[in-house]
Amino acid sequence: MLVEEAVANGARFTRACAVLGLAARTLQRWVTSDGDGRRGPNRPPANKLSDADRRKVIAVATSPEFRDSSPKQIVPQLADRGIYLASESTMYRVLHDAELQHHRGRTRPPLPRPREHRADGPWQLASWDITYLPSNVRGQFFYLYLVEDVWSRKILGWAVHEAESATYAAALVERIRDEASPDADLAGWVLHADNGGPMKGATMLATLQRLGVVPSFSRPSVSDDNPYVESLFRTAKYCPHFPLRRFESVDDARAWVAAFVGWYNEEHLHSGIGFVTPSDRHDGRDVEILARRRATYARARQRHPERWARATRPWTRPDIVTLNPATGGATSADRLAARHFTRQQP
Repeated sequence: MLVEEAVANGARFTRACAVLGLAARTLQRWVTSDGDGRRGPNRPPANKLSDADRRKVIAVATSPEFRDSSPKQIVPQLADRGIYLASESTMYRVLHDAELQHHRGRTRPPLPRPREHRADGPWQLASWDITYLPSNVRGQFFYLYLVEDVWSRKILGWAVHEAESATYAAALVERIRDEASPDADLAGWVLHADNGGPMKGATMLATLQRLGVVPSFSRPSVSDDNPYVESLFRTAKYCPHFPLRRFESVDDARAWVAAFVGWYNEEHLHSGIGFVTPSDRHDGRDVEILARRRATYARARQRHPERWARATRPWTRPDIVTLNPATGGATSADRLAARHFTRQQP
């Protein structure tokens, strides 16, 4: 059903199957044979370790001599003594089945993923960060503070200062809240950031609490947890308008950022939101824009139907945007829709 829906919306059959982890030929065979004909093994493999062998592997791995070593260290030491119990992969599998494959040692265990946040409209979820802008003095920088609405990708506020400070960040959030539209419901607004000092400073956290803003943070040293604003910084620094020379002064940097924000919000056709401008999406004008595009393509197909072997481009609107999706949290339909939408981008 998912593949049929994707093909009806213009996706290729083989690409839709690949998203679901299936070969196109396999799905065709299932359709003709009325179901999944796969059969699992009905008997254990002949080379499977016996229960006694598995107990011996566990006893050796948990012995005082080897309890602090991994199977990668245990196997060669046993081989030096003329002993073979199992391969490394088998030993890992036996320990995993016995729930003995847990973090050990004094290193910090992997941190859990940050909480998933979903937005289906503006003023629900925002992301912010600070990036460097080079000055004409080597080793000195100006600092761009930037807040982006994750759902619409609109830059809600920015500031350029000569230092990183939680006080500057708090002032920016205050200004954004003061300049927000009266129709915007800002109760429970989530503001995501990384683990930098200005993000977790006492002044910043106190301001967020007073304003009713919900703070959210990435894992330490994991930039992928804050992808939207990081992508925005790359757009800024690699766009044709970014100056090749260094900024002469903080006023020079502010003038350039103001021009960039105006272009980004009002002129830039963002690929992640259907090639409309962030301001159009933020204010709801994108619905009419995308509808006009669909009508244009429908008229073009009526005039020249031979040019389309499948459906026309759907010009869909991504209704829900997710920040840090939980592992396995997205359904197959969500993944298929997301893959189909991404496939259309150049």
